[in-house]
Amino acid sequence: FGAVIACGVFLLLLSLVGLIGAVKHHQVLLFFYMVILFLLFVVQFSVACACLAMTEDQERELASQGWKKASPSVRAQAERLFHCCGFERNASDPTAEPQCVNMLTCCPPQEIPPDGTCECQGCWSALHQAIRNGLKITGGIGMFFSFTEFIGVWLTVRYRNQKDPRANPSAFL
Repeated sequence: FGAVIACGVFLLLLSLVGLIGAVKHHQVLLFFYMVILFLLFVVQFSVACACLAMTEDQERELASQGWKKASPSVRAQAERLFHCCGFERNASDPTAEPQCVNMLTCCPPQEIPPDGTCECQGCWSALHQAIRNGLKITGGIGMFFSFTEFIGVWLTVRYRNQKDPRANPSAFL
């Protein structure tokens, strides 16, 4: 959460640099604003392309690594939220995680068999669609804002060398 706030503060400061440079017709500020904004465009465009270009195998590998590194409480929370157990295993799998055996939260109460056993699906099948939607949304929003930044760079290049209307007309630039 702190990283999101830090990025927001950085973007706020960057926009203030551009605003001050434009109001004061300050060439150096506008130049650095343009360079930083272009670098930000490149990074954001790259991340957006990576989000939109991820294959299912790459998503599975990334989710698997995250599942292995997650704490047991985070795993349990995901299992409750998505009504699943383990990453790719179910209760009928002999190598299933121990807590996955007879886990009744995977079945709605009306569907619990008489013997009280309930097979849970692995969390990958439940997480896959959520991950896919998240990547599409993140990539789309990233593309939108990266092209907005590119328009900002283009406008800065276009209007950077204009004369200040309040300046002495006989002065150079």
